Amino acid sequence: MIGVVAVLKVQPDKAADFEKVFLDLQQKVKANEPGCLVYQLTRSRTEAGIYKVLELYASEDALKHHGGTDYFKAAGAAMGPFMAGRPEIEYLDAVE
Repeated sequence: MIGVVAVLKVQPDKAADFEKVFLDLQQKVKANEPGCLVYQLTRSRTEAGIYKVLELYASEDALKHHGGTDYFKAAGAAMGPFMAGRPEIEYLDAVE
């Protein structure tokens, strides 16, 4: 399994717009990607505008499939105006 933690920095006054776009993406991922075991947006309790996406994929192929979907690419473009910086992505290997 492969884990991903994505830190997203959002303009605080654009948070509601960002969440709407992301939650639509989250729903599509959960409905269409059986190899994506977890795809959950979380919001920092201490830092305004900081979100972390917790992701868990069954395989490298599942991760690649996720990044190649049309809805993922469209959501990325739609979220662009709400961002306050580049995403920070960390890839993790499951310890089993």
